[in-house]
Amino acid sequence: MIINNNKTLKELKQEFNNKFPYLSIEFYNASHQPNQGNSKANVLDENLTFGDVRNIHTDWEMSIDGHLKTSTFEQMFKNTFGVNVQVFRKAGNIWLQTTITDHWTLAEQERAAQEYEKKVEG
Repeated sequence: MIINNNKTLKELKQEFNNKFPYLSIEFYNASHQPNQGNSKANVLDENLTFGDVRNIHTDWEMSIDGHLKTSTFEQMFKNTFGVNVQVFRKAGNIWLQTTITDHWTLAEQERAAQEYEKKVEG
């Protein structure tokens, strides 16, 4: 992901979802505590640009590796850009906040969602 001020949150969400089709991210105007979720009331409008919402202004190309822990990914956004992000995992027709499984890697999150999908279909 190439992070810059001109990209919309929607574009960043799409880039992440292209790499991890069973995962999604959401941006918030407030942080959440470990093992707790964020409120829908705090979701940022996805049409905002990243420059509109970030507190720390630096261009950075973020390499997202499946071996990265979910909590580490979320913390990287907070520490590098001052932006609160939450990873979601697909479970059938709903998206679950990965609060309880933040210690899993992004690849483990993706795999769990794929396995769930196979069980539902099979």
